[in-house]
Amino acid sequence: MRGVKLLSRVVAAALFSAACQAYAADAPAPDIAPAEKLLFMAPHLDGVDPLTELDYALDSSGPPEKLKDTVRVLVTSRGNTNGDARVSDHTGPVSLPGGLPCNPVILYFLEHDITEMEQLTGGKRRYFQQRVRLALAANPPIVQVTSEAGGKKIKAQQIVIQPYLDDPNAARFPQYTAKRYTFLVADDVPGHVMSIRTETPGANNDFAHPVQTETLSFQSAQRTLAPVKPGETAPVKPANAPRASR
Repeated sequence: MRGVKLLSRVVAAALFSAACQAYAADAPAPDIAPAEKLLFMAPHLDGVDPLTELDYALDSSGPPEKLKDTVRVLVTSRGNTNGDARVSDHTGPVSLPGGLPCNPVILYFLEHDITEMEQLTGGKRRYFQQRVRLALAANPPIVQVTSEAGGKKIKAQQIVIQPYLDDPNAARFPQYTAKRYTFLVADDVPGHVMSIRTETPGANNDFAHPVQTETLSFQSAQRTLAPVKPGETAPVKPANAPRASR
């Protein structure tokens, strides 16, 4: 049983990133937290047909730059049973760890965010990965909320973390100490990821006037008409699905 628990912890770490996998394998860790399970180990794409494309709007206020993009997740095996869903954005296909039960758009957003933190602070990628994972492992509450999608009220589970709030190294980047990450997961949304949002508050932790925000929000689920090769844009037909309000 002890070996099974250790293996589960290593797997959970690998779901966040390959860099964190080595960290988790070398360091002791408690049982996997519910927040980690919900985000990284749940089969979010269960029930999604093959050749379904899930589209997400990515909206960043900057810095480092203002950005509007569409992030696409192409489900290639039924319910993503093979862990082979593909992710792309305006740059083309995005390489992420494979074999995952979760919706890979979560990893996409976190890796994208960490790249920005590297650029803005000069810090190390692995360090930021670890701070986010440790914040999720610290048993943040999972709150039942109601949000709006496609003009409908949707029940969702909300996780909020502030990875750098009690960080002993936060003095190196004080403007990001209170940075907040909010995850909304909803069973009634295809792929379960309703939205992910980061907010960097203004002076005196003023979240009403943030200096930086970035939001990934579900837009639609569409069936492709034919198999798609990596890097290609597929013809699609819309499917009925709620769209998350931003």
